[in-house]
Order: sequence, then C-alpha cells, then structure tokens
Amino acid sequence: MKLFIDRKERITLGGMKQTIHIWGSKPENPVVLFLHGGPGVPNRHGMAKNHMDLTDDFTIVAWDQRGTGGSYFGCDPATLTLDQLISDCGELLRYLCRTLGKEKIFLLGASWGTELGTFVCQRHPELVAGYIGYGQVVNGIENENVSYAYTLEKAREAANAEDIAELEKIGPPVDGQYKPVFEGLMAQRRLLKKYGGHSTKSGGYFSGTVLPILKSPELSIRDKIGTANGYKVCLSQMWPTIVHYDFLKDCGPFAMPYYIFQGRLDQNTPASLVQAFYDAIEAPDKDLVWFEHSAHGPMGEEPEKFKKLMREKFLKIARGEDSR
Repeated sequence: MKLFIDRKERITLGGMKQTIHIWGSKPENPVVLFLHGGPGVPNRHGMAKNHMDLTDDFTIVAWDQRGTGGSYFGCDPATLTLDQLISDCGELLRYLCRTLGKEKIFLLGASWGTELGTFVCQRHPELVAGYIGYGQVVNGIENENVSYAYTLEKAREAANAEDIAELEKIGPPVDGQYKPVFEGLMAQRRLLKKYGGHSTKSGGYFSGTVLPILKSPELSIRDKIGTANGYKVCLSQMWPTIVHYDFLKDCGPFAMPYYIFQGRLDQNTPASLVQAFYDAIEAPDKDLVWFEHSAHGPMGEEPEKFKKLMREKFLKIARGEDSR
C-alpha cells in the first residue's frame, strides 16, 4: 500500500516534545487520533503492525502521551495530570487540523484512552468529529471493585491457593487502589488475564505485551526504555486521581456522535457497568455495540467486525450522512 504520508514527528505539546506517527494513503481521508490506554501504555507499535489496513479509509495518528514511550524523556512527573493530558490532546488536535487540512478529528480511545477521550469530547467539542471507545471506563472505583471480585472468584473456583493469597494480600481495593498502587494493580491485572477477564487470546503478560514491544521496528531503543519506565511513572502519578471519576455524574451532553464498542467478556473495564452509562448518554447519535467474543480489546480480538463498524460509523459522519 502506497502512503502519501508516513511521518514520525516530535512536536511540542504543553511545553514538552512528544512523539506522534501519522500514516495515510489519501490526503482527503478523515483523520483518526488513537488514544492509548494505561495511563502510560503506548500502542504505536501495535498500530504499525496490525492496523495499517485502516489507512485505505483514514489517516491514522498514534500518539505517545506525555510521560511514556517516545514522550517519556524530559517529562516532569508533576505534569502528569488529567487536565494537562486533556490540554495536550487539544493542542495536538489543533495541530492535526492545521497541518492535515481538517476542521475536526475523529477519536478512537482504548481503556484509559476512553477516559481521556471522553473528557476531550467535553472540553474541545469544536475539534472532535466523532468518538469510538473500547474498554470503556465508566466509574473507576466500581470498576476495580467488580474486576477484583471477578478475579478472586475465579481463583477460588480454580482452588488456586497461591493466586487467592496474592489477591488477598493486595486487596480488596480501597477507593479503587491496591496495596501498593502500581505493584498491586499489576498483580491483579496479571491474574485477571490468567482467568480470561482481560483477553480471549492465549498467552501471558510477557508474550502478549512485553515481547511485541521489544521486537517492534517501529520503536527505537529510547522509545522502548521510555515505555518500560513510563508505565509505572504515569500510572503511579495519575491513578489515585483518575480512578475517582464517574461518568454517570461527570459527563454532560456530547456535541458529536459517541459510540462504544464493548467486549462482552471484559472484566478489566467491566462490561456490566457500561449499559447504564450508555443509556444516560445524550449525543446527536450514539450506539453501544457488543463484541460477544471479546474482552478488553475487541479491536484485536475481533478485528474484522471492529474495523467494519468503525468504517461505517466514521465514514458516514465524514460524508455528512445521518449515521443512525
């Protein structure tokens, strides 16, 4: 596939250099900004390896958010706040509009990226054409209560004394936080993955997360070091604050179409919390699409269905058609 743009850049957002990569086959295509999860888990390497087929219809932008990946070095941890990330994203959207000749940009958010993306939709509606979120965050504290209870229940069903002891040592979470915050969360997420609440794909944390980063030609050595160090820094700094948001209380009406693509089996951002949030959403158009064979990552677990629906939703908006 011949691309008209395949450009990795270091641009200044919020007073510090941050890394983006732009891929596109046609300048007239709508632009989609991918907001990665974490905080602190960039997925530029995943976009480069697995999703270049989207450039047939979209110009795709992957951004290493401040504090991680290619945007790790030079970041003051004190600046890792929700308000700063929202401001960075707004500045990036204006940059993309200006340099790519667009009035608005589409947002695709994953996990923590749904939280950031939802707030960006509220703060910068003039810059956002439409939103899709998967692994949708709704209520941080209840999220962790449900996720922890699921994991402990599965460990007990398996009669795995070691896993039960580890979970009881770190939790249950208090105000959405484990003991200690980062190490406890990592232990719970590792066991959640083991018991099927994070992904329907086989393999552990190393083979599914670490190895693709180490092997990726998209990432420099510096990027890989930034990813390894950035996850703990970003999550430790931001988690105690962001876990307290509840979108049923903290969101007003949306000015753009707002879509949720949710894995039915997701216990990382539990599917059981999503329906009530969706029912309360006020937007020009909205949809909740269930992925019956996916957990936290339907874009990778059911990619054909995900990308087909993504094209349908976003391209109708871009063409000025009624997306309902």
